[in-house]
Amino acid sequence: MYYVYVLKSLKDNKYYIGSSSDVKKRLDFHNSRLQRSTRTRVPFVLIYQEEFPDKYHALEREKRMKGFFF
Repeated sequence: MYYVYVLKSLKDNKYYIGSSSDVKKRLDFHNSRLQRSTRTRVPFVLIYQEEFPDKYHALEREKRMKGFFF
């Protein structure tokens, strides 16, 4: 399974949309400051996730969500 997730930065109250097969692991990765694009915005909390049968459908949904929010 793949997931699309929305994180909220508690530092600047902005959102991050991504996809992963392991949302918990991805959230930990963001909060460990290892993701260059988000390292200055930690900590993050998970506020939403959707489940998809495969990576293709998750990436399509992620693109649509990013187009809506950004």
